[in-house]
Amino acid sequence: MPDMVDLFIIGGGINGCGIARDAVGRGYSVVLCEQGDLGGATSSSSTKLLHGGLRYLEHHEFRLVREALIEREVLWGIAPHIVRPLRFVLPHSKGMRPAWLLRLGLFIYDHLGGRKLLPGTSRVDLKSGPIGQGLRDGLTLGFEYSDCWVEDNRLVILNAIDAVERGATVRVRTRCTRAEPRPGGGWRVTIRDETGREEVIEARMLINAGGPWANDVARTIARRPPKGRVRQVQGSHIVVPKLYDHDRCFIFQNGDGRIVFTIPYEGRFTLIGTTDRDYPGDPAKVAASPEEIAYLCTLASSYFKHPVTPADVVWTYSGVRPLYDDGSSEAQKATRDYVLELDTRAEAPVLSVFGGKITTYRRLAESALERIASCLGDPEGGPRLPAGWTGQKALPGGDFAPLAFDAERDGLLADYGFLGKAEATRFLRYYGSRARRVLGGARSRADLGEAFGGGLTAREVDYMRAQEWARSAEDILFRRSKLGLVLSPAEVAALERYMEGPMPKRQSA
Repeated sequence: MPDMVDLFIIGGGINGCGIARDAVGRGYSVVLCEQGDLGGATSSSSTKLLHGGLRYLEHHEFRLVREALIEREVLWGIAPHIVRPLRFVLPHSKGMRPAWLLRLGLFIYDHLGGRKLLPGTSRVDLKSGPIGQGLRDGLTLGFEYSDCWVEDNRLVILNAIDAVERGATVRVRTRCTRAEPRPGGGWRVTIRDETGREEVIEARMLINAGGPWANDVARTIARRPPKGRVRQVQGSHIVVPKLYDHDRCFIFQNGDGRIVFTIPYEGRFTLIGTTDRDYPGDPAKVAASPEEIAYLCTLASSYFKHPVTPADVVWTYSGVRPLYDDGSSEAQKATRDYVLELDTRAEAPVLSVFGGKITTYRRLAESALERIASCLGDPEGGPRLPAGWTGQKALPGGDFAPLAFDAERDGLLADYGFLGKAEATRFLRYYGSRARRVLGGARSRADLGEAFGGGLTAREVDYMRAQEWARSAEDILFRRSKLGLVLSPAEVAALERYMEGPMPKRQSA
């Protein structure tokens, strides 16, 4: 690490890690610190969708929708292992948005964002076709369109891995406790790790990517109160045993103007979400409330013949969206666009990030780099990679074509004959072409070490600990993977005991 780095980034969610990747690729020196697990808060609590946001058209956010629609296929192209296309079915029901308005919105959705690989909108017969089986009587017509799914925490991790392999430094479970302007310009930043050890790092510029904590970072750490502020909006999700057998997602309209998705999830389950309500509390303590669980169950039950009840819920998760406060009276109407606020006082610049959505994180990072360059100029020796490079260079493991997933899986099966098709699919979904780094020279399951259930073995756990900053069983079971849904308490306890052992060494790329 140089005596003074160009950028010190506070916050290891998708925005912080996306900025770190883009910046180090262009030649800036970067240190990022995250107080908890990478992507451990908002970025792991999304609905896992890369989408333009159909309902944002009603709020006339055409620029945001267009940018997001374009990004779907960009991200699919650089990460075809963790991104995949999904078809969404929007049933038409009386009393909701009229059919002509839905057709108009979907026409705009199909043509606004330069769609190339994703199929367009079509009509669906819900009365006699297989897609409508299980829906309540009276739903006869639907419209089917395309968006994409993403493994959200893995998107964060892959950006961080790529940033480190290009020269950045990433510190997890490390809190920034103080940032003071440095005589002559820049910052002296004090950080403290989980053991209590402190370190001072000097940086030319501070990036506040604290997400729900962005206001606190600006006020109490940098002591630069921002002009804007974060509006904390809670979004909760529930997971239930799967409600239907096909692979479509439903997007349901509710009488209060909200929409809710039901999404096939991890093979055996259905994900239902999300809620939208202001959250005044500590973001670290957010949890799905009984009222939100009941709301999601009631809404889903209004569309299916068999009711969904809170007793069916096997898992919940909740996050705080750090939206930019645009003065909207209702949480669901608050903008999902991002705002970057640059403060250049005292030759100690700080850039604060407000709002945004996971779909447009890469474009947010590009906008941040424009402001960084305006303060710092070109990196020493000139830019290594041009603006826009992050949409062209694959994320780790994503170096195959978007439509080549099945061929890649077949190749993995040929190399590791002891894997079943479902297991090979999971490995490829998590690690892409780097699955072979995880599996190594294994020729049988026994070569992968202790088995913890769900296909998880010591070999994979060691990889997540050494290469992906996993420090706890929760990091592995509910963020790097969702295997916590299928492991028994005894299997979780065995994993926790195993992780008390020495930390495996990180391997170079």
